[in-house]
Amino acid sequence: MSAPDHANPFDDPDGVFLVVRNDEARHSLWPGDLPVPSGWEVVHGTDTRDGCLAYVERNWTGLRPQGARTP
Repeated sequence: MSAPDHANPFDDPDGVFLVVRNDEARHSLWPGDLPVPSGWEVVHGTDTRDGCLAYVERNWTGLRPQGARTP
């Protein structure tokens, strides 16, 4: 049995991905064939890795957690 070209599914340039967001409005790229972790919701997908990264760039404008932002 040979090793996959990309042992880490997050690094697969040919993979199918989702963008997930938690309740603090943090975004994450997520492999489309893995279950979404508890506390995260799908906000974009399914798409290419580059498509998901572009979505994150357009939509996640603040790196601070939502609870730490001042109104």
